[in-house]
Amino acid sequence: MGVSAATEAVVRVSDLSVRVGTVEAVHSVGFELAAGRRTGLIGESGSGKTLTALAVMGLLPDGLSARGRAVYREQDLLALSEGELCRLRGDRLGMIFQEPLSALNPVQKIGEQVAEPLRLHRGLGARESLARARELLERVQIPGAVEKLAQYPHQLSGGQRQRAMIAMAISCSPELLIADEPTTALDVTVQAEVLRLLDRLVDEEGATLLLITHDLPVVAGLCDRVLVMYGGHLIEEGAVGEVFDSPRHPYTLALLESIPSLDQELPGGRFQAIPGAVPGLGQFPSGCPFRNRCPRATEICATMPVLEGEGHRAACWHPVS
Repeated sequence: MGVSAATEAVVRVSDLSVRVGTVEAVHSVGFELAAGRRTGLIGESGSGKTLTALAVMGLLPDGLSARGRAVYREQDLLALSEGELCRLRGDRLGMIFQEPLSALNPVQKIGEQVAEPLRLHRGLGARESLARARELLERVQIPGAVEKLAQYPHQLSGGQRQRAMIAMAISCSPELLIADEPTTALDVTVQAEVLRLLDRLVDEEGATLLLITHDLPVVAGLCDRVLVMYGGHLIEEGAVGEVFDSPRHPYTLALLESIPSLDQELPGGRFQAIPGAVPGLGQFPSGCPFRNRCPRATEICATMPVLEGEGHRAACWHPVS
């Protein structure tokens, strides 16, 4: 699945599917996350990126169900009880959510929330955990950390809330850190600051990172490997340089071509958008989910191809040469 024998996989996901009611939203996805490496998970909204991550973490909302395997250190996360998952989440497994104002408890002070994993998983007392929480807020470069401990989420700026969320996620030095669109709600300058912070912290912690994003330049600058999803399917994966320099799936190529360059003349003065729109849940065509938008599609595309290749793999009957 892309991790060499010499590189240990922290998480192995196989045949992972997610259902929303009776509709399958993620289809038999499989990948590995190598120890200490950074993997980007990209695709348009509705591609199944977040559902895949939530399924791995055991955090799917009510009404959604998952099947398959997500093995962390010989433990199948999908087979664990809620109590067993709670002992891993916030400790060995960390997650940064895309909307910190929704993810943080609005009636609990920031200091208490950052300190909570340390009390639960490290057995620290109230005073010691709050002291450690202050150190974490300083580490994520929140100014006035002592004052911020006593404030509520709504009293912090968007960038400060996201930094507090990062502080919580790294508080117990997790082995796997999942960051789900961590800069979506932030302005451009704050986005860059948060990404630099995340880059530094992942290095310092030696963590394995899964970064969910639609921002391809961020993946190019931050990640080692990339997974491309569309319509709930994993359609391409490989080293970032290989996939971005020589994409094999027409969807990956279309994503890359839709990114404007400063020295690029736009045809007709417009961005090169992907034709059509992403279908709604349950409305994707049979076979390759991209075939209704793909200029290379033929009749055989009504049958879903398998991921093929060694290291750099793509699921396409008519791969880009």
